[in-house]
Amino acid sequence: MMLRWRSNLRSMAAGCAAVLLYVTVTVSFAQSTGQNAPQLRLDIPHSDTLWGPYMPSRVAAPDLANSAWLDSLVSDGKLYLSLEDAIALALENNLDIAIARYNLPIAAVDLQRAKGGGFTLGVNTGVVQNTPGAGVGGIGAAPSGAGAGGTTGGAGGAGAGASGLVQSTLGTGTAVSSFDPIVTGQVNVDHQTLPVINQQIYGVPSLQTVTTNGDFAYRQAFSSGTRLTVLLYNQRLSANSPFFNLSPSLSTTFQFKITQPLLAGFGFLPNTRYIHIAKNNRKISNLAFKAQVIATTTQIENLYWDLFNAYQDEQVKERSLQFAQQTYDNAQKQFALKAVPEMDVVRDEAEVAKRDQDLTVARTNLQLQQLLMKNALTKNLDDPLLVAMPVVPTSQIRMDDAFAQTQVQDLVAEAMRNRPELAESEIDLKNHRITLKTARNALLPTVNMVAYYAGNALGGQLNPNYGAGFSSGTLPPNVSVQPTGFGGVLENAFNNSGQEYFVGGQLLIPIRNRVAKADQYRAELEFRQSQLYQQETRKQILIEVENAQYALEQGRARVDSATKARDLAQKTFGIMQQEQKLGAGSTFQTLSAQHDLAVAESDLVGAMTAYEKARVQLDLATGMTLEHRHISMDDARTGVVPRP
Repeated sequence: MMLRWRSNLRSMAAGCAAVLLYVTVTVSFAQSTGQNAPQLRLDIPHSDTLWGPYMPSRVAAPDLANSAWLDSLVSDGKLYLSLEDAIALALENNLDIAIARYNLPIAAVDLQRAKGGGFTLGVNTGVVQNTPGAGVGGIGAAPSGAGAGGTTGGAGGAGAGASGLVQSTLGTGTAVSSFDPIVTGQVNVDHQTLPVINQQIYGVPSLQTVTTNGDFAYRQAFSSGTRLTVLLYNQRLSANSPFFNLSPSLSTTFQFKITQPLLAGFGFLPNTRYIHIAKNNRKISNLAFKAQVIATTTQIENLYWDLFNAYQDEQVKERSLQFAQQTYDNAQKQFALKAVPEMDVVRDEAEVAKRDQDLTVARTNLQLQQLLMKNALTKNLDDPLLVAMPVVPTSQIRMDDAFAQTQVQDLVAEAMRNRPELAESEIDLKNHRITLKTARNALLPTVNMVAYYAGNALGGQLNPNYGAGFSSGTLPPNVSVQPTGFGGVLENAFNNSGQEYFVGGQLLIPIRNRVAKADQYRAELEFRQSQLYQQETRKQILIEVENAQYALEQGRARVDSATKARDLAQKTFGIMQQEQKLGAGSTFQTLSAQHDLAVAESDLVGAMTAYEKARVQLDLATGMTLEHRHISMDDARTGVVPRP
């Protein structure tokens, strides 16, 4: 008896394992998830192996090495940098862009989660600005901007509350079941001994039973709201009672069940809302990354022109010091010949000290701008030679007024087409419209139609002790022969010999329904709030465009004025030099004229820098930064820029 029990147990386990293996293989090939990813990918890694869905996907550690392009720009111990090189190096090395780049696969993973029936976790839409310089952060100050992944608020979403982030109703509605098939199984053996009160019932003083259960279930939900359940219950029972006609007895129950919501949860939209929202969020994530690239490019341009200004100013101060030093040396020689009074020498020496101080200030400012630029264009500054390496800007300021002459209404129209945040708010409104529909659906009572078909079968071996408790000692006439193995029992469960049909309905009516009602009304409020946010964004863009154009016009006027002042100072200096040569002028007057010329040259460089930065700001306001700088978003996403 024990050998037969073990044999039947092994056959039942083998059959159950075969069913589980078949279902698992089918599911794994139909809906494979992923396996180890050797590096950061912009898509989801997949695997067709049986065990792939249960293995973790790895993300490689960030590459913190600077791109090789940086070394190719070094010559004679100096880094010669054009504006185009600076932007390309930023796309490859800038950590703000590198941090934001992770948001792209994060949004893709959120979509994969939604396709499996999970709710969305949201995407990061903030612009990271942790690179100091160009008005953002600075030496000695904490950098401003978002954290490691940007903000977690939606494009038109709520801000931070007093005690943390305010949650939104985005995606509210009826519960969504898993679209990924779920297979469950349970196998157990129960040995039980029960003393009996009336021995006439069981024929033994203690009833001993050994029950082996093997239960399996397959569950899956579909985008229509339909839920499918397939159940298979198996039991093997052996007992020491002579009144059990089958021992061991075998029983199998099969059930195919379908549940379909008819009101709340009915239709494709309530059940696929997270998928639609995740797809929209992926578009928002791409737009947010574009905004990050624009913001970082703008910052690099401003940093570059600040470096250019500091470099030119240092050159002006150095020439001024050289002239003052030369004048002082000549005065000393003339004083030795008793040709000039000692007061002229003292005055010239004081002028040298003053201009040396000006040069020191300009030189340290240049060193700071060089450090800020190298920090913005590298992943690390571990090399001391790189930290100390001078940076020489090679691009020149071009006084291009073509874009500035465009009519303001045309500039505003360009901004409305190109600004990423406006497109983000439009997509965010689509998400809120989805939520409005699903929140209204969730107000309805729950009415489900349930239908299932089941099959039941019984089998086992005839109890050799059966009938020993009857007075005649013979088998009753109503004992029929049943299958003795699980194969026959499974066959009977599926051949309609013990079928069962069921059709019914379920009704759930929440009295007062305050939670769903509050969610629906709040969804309406948040939608209207997002509409106002979009209108506010439009107005803000218009103001930014007009303000940027005004600044550009003012910058042009400042350049014209500074150019005239420089020309006049240069003419005055030439006159003073000529008068000094003829003996009609003094060295002090010439030094003063040269100092005025140096100031005028510095003012002109500052005015040209301000004009160029105003043009950069107009590009930012109109959303034309990428187009005017010929930046490819594909290059920005991969972090690899083709060499010219």
